[in-house]
Amino acid sequence: MIPELDAKRVREWAHAKTPPECRDEMRVEVDETPRGLTILDCRPPWSDLIGPEWTRTPIARIGYVKKRNEWTLYWADRNSKFQRYWDAEPTQHVGELLDELDADSSCIFWG
Repeated sequence: MIPELDAKRVREWAHAKTPPECRDEMRVEVDETPRGLTILDCRPPWSDLIGPEWTRTPIARIGYVKKRNEWTLYWADRNSKFQRYWDAEPTQHVGELLDELDADSSCIFWG
């Protein structure tokens, strides 16, 4: 299982990434699994023809290895497959990876 305090920190970070005045137009959400957290860019339907569900596009994954108490950052390629992000070493501090996502010096996460 991933540490609850770290998961909470990531959820709070994602919530803060979505300005309150824009929440009906976009959201940053987090899907949680036992081995990590996936950051998603969520948008409302652009047409009534596609139904009421919001689209959920993966932006990044923060994987956790319990044995090493270590987080690793991954980016989503054009096929939504995750690749290890080359500019961030694995770390025990999830906040370092959130800082990397915010900085996005390579423009690979937010474009």
